[in-house]
Amino acid sequence: MIDAPQSIPQATVSSALARSLITAAIDYATTKGQPFVVAVADSSGVLKSYDRMDGAPLLSVDIAQNKAYTAAAFSIATHVWHDFIKDDAPLRMGIVHTPRLVTFGGGYPIKVNGTVVGGIGVSGGHYSDDMEIALAALQACGLPGD
Repeated sequence: MIDAPQSIPQATVSSALARSLITAAIDYATTKGQPFVVAVADSSGVLKSYDRMDGAPLLSVDIAQNKAYTAAAFSIATHVWHDFIKDDAPLRMGIVHTPRLVTFGGGYPIKVNGTVVGGIGVSGGHYSDDMEIALAALQACGLPGD
């Protein structure tokens, strides 16, 4: 018999932190004068918390959730994907067909003490606005935005 662990503990975002991130993002988004959708996924990419501001585009619902999923699943911000694939035609043509993968800004991993515990995704404006709101939420909660 092989002597190996039968389970691996996995840190994940708490409900309290997820709600704090959503609240911080919505508070900041309110100052932008347009509605956004904010989603937080746990470390396995499953939706943990979510808010759609009144009037936010319906299409942004899935995009925000997929940004959070992408950031949690790959432990990198969604905008990093663009530079990673832009000059690699086979990868660019193949990976963009991966379900739920988002390759533009607005999704960030949530890191607590250097460990990825989830992802936050924002959608509703230009991706640069989405990035600004997600980073503001992370900063408001004392978390890094990388």
